[in-house]
Amino acid sequence: MANLNWEDIRSILAVVQLGSLSKAGMHLGVNYTTVSRRIQRAEDALGHPLFERHPEGYVPLPEAHEIAHTAERMEHEEFSLMRRLAGKQSALSGSLTFTAPQLLIQSHLAPVLAEFTSRYPEIDLKVKASYDILDLSRREADLALRISHEPQGHLIGRRLCDQRSAFFGTPEISQAAAFDHKAQVEWLLFIHQDTVPEIVQTVHPNVRIRARLDDMGSLMAAAQAGMGVLRMPLFLEAACAGLVRLPHLPLTPYAPVWLLNHEDLQQSPKVNALKEMLIAWFRQNSQVFQGNSATAVVL
Repeated sequence: MANLNWEDIRSILAVVQLGSLSKAGMHLGVNYTTVSRRIQRAEDALGHPLFERHPEGYVPLPEAHEIAHTAERMEHEEFSLMRRLAGKQSALSGSLTFTAPQLLIQSHLAPVLAEFTSRYPEIDLKVKASYDILDLSRREADLALRISHEPQGHLIGRRLCDQRSAFFGTPEISQAAAFDHKAQVEWLLFIHQDTVPEIVQTVHPNVRIRARLDDMGSLMAAAQAGMGVLRMPLFLEAACAGLVRLPHLPLTPYAPVWLLNHEDLQQSPKVNALKEMLIAWFRQNSQVFQGNSATAVVL
């Protein structure tokens, strides 16, 4: 029996976990035919099939589960080794992956990243502008900026600042809502939200939910088009031309901003260089997130 190739083993693991060639291919960064070829190669090496082929997907046989279980431990050790080696690199050069919400980069952090790349030209900065929770244990990113009430506990975190939010609409909608609290006010919500905050219902008992959307950028665009009022964090106010605060509704708490990295990278000069610039920027710009009358919490 021939030895199994590590890439073939990883493909078996991905198909067991995800259930299809296409999903496994996207996870591994290859096309589904490559995944199929790797699985076939492993089966040829073993001399028997590992999966049942069905139109709806691949069904793993017991030996595929056994291989996947072992592969998980191997993969964990691989990522652990690579993190430890990366954490020992002392040079301010090489790859560094940073992830943060797209709208935060777009509205405020791009100049910080521009300054960072100018100051450290030997660092190959990769930025993943996403709301997805990337896995720092798997080195999907080296440093993460997240807006969350509960950042991942196994990571080393620094609370950059608290946040507050406000209610926004077009000037016409804002003025009308402030003038007549009993008039119907149309509202925009995230798709998972059932209703508007209690403070809104207290002031505006006649609320109509016009639409629910699954993305803050889409919510902002809908509000700019006059579809209704939305709640959003204060840091987005400058990025929303054509929207103004509803002056009669108070600011409300919003999830704080955290800076996170894996403990294996805590001493990395590259990670710490970017952390220092981000911490300094948030300390100087706390009013962007809390309003001029609030006191930021910077640890």
